[in-house]
Amino acid sequence: MQPANFCGTITMCQIKRTFSCCNRIMLTLSITYPQVTLCTNPCVQDRINCRIQAQVRDFFRYAANDLYQQAIAACKAARENGFPFHPYDAVLQYEVTYNRNCHFSLYRDQYTFTGGAHGSTIRTSDTWDLIYGCSIPLSCFFPPGQDYRAFLTEQIIRQADCQMQQNPGIFFENYRDLIVANFNPESYYLTPSGLAVYYQQYEIAPYSTGIVVFTIPYQTLGWHPSCCASS
Repeated sequence: MQPANFCGTITMCQIKRTFSCCNRIMLTLSITYPQVTLCTNPCVQDRINCRIQAQVRDFFRYAANDLYQQAIAACKAARENGFPFHPYDAVLQYEVTYNRNCHFSLYRDQYTFTGGAHGSTIRTSDTWDLIYGCSIPLSCFFPPGQDYRAFLTEQIIRQADCQMQQNPGIFFENYRDLIVANFNPESYYLTPSGLAVYYQQYEIAPYSTGIVVFTIPYQTLGWHPSCCASS
């Protein structure tokens, strides 16, 4: 049995590459990702690291193949039409948000710039049980049968209402409906202060607002990861 405060040791790794054609840079690639060490639980360690490494490989292949070929085609078109060409960017950045009480949570932002006014970012996340090595769905943090979607969206709307009063225009006018419609149970991660639920760019707010994160304190939820560390 692992201690209740069991956590992993994190080492951040980095990959940087540039892809060129005809002596001109087409694409710059940057990946920063964690490697987890669990000395007393190597099977779980390998399971988590394999998942992260697979995600890194997928992004690398996507950048090195699809984006690189798109950049070459865009550079050719720009040259033929007398337009400037701006090299593409591909960035995968991991952020560990919780690593204690036998829980490991993180998100990764996938940023791509393919010309135009600005790039785009897509966020995804994972939360793991460090004892059994399983990925934890959001529903597991709530009693069976509870309508956790309704509960969480109600809490999120309350926060959004306050933010909208303080900063009008931060969200779209119909943000309440969009919060409910675009709620994704996979879009969550743990933090020391609470459960973070996020919305992608444009889902409930304009681009200038970015990815929107709402943190619901554990006291409001009636539980804390430390309470279910041995579950």
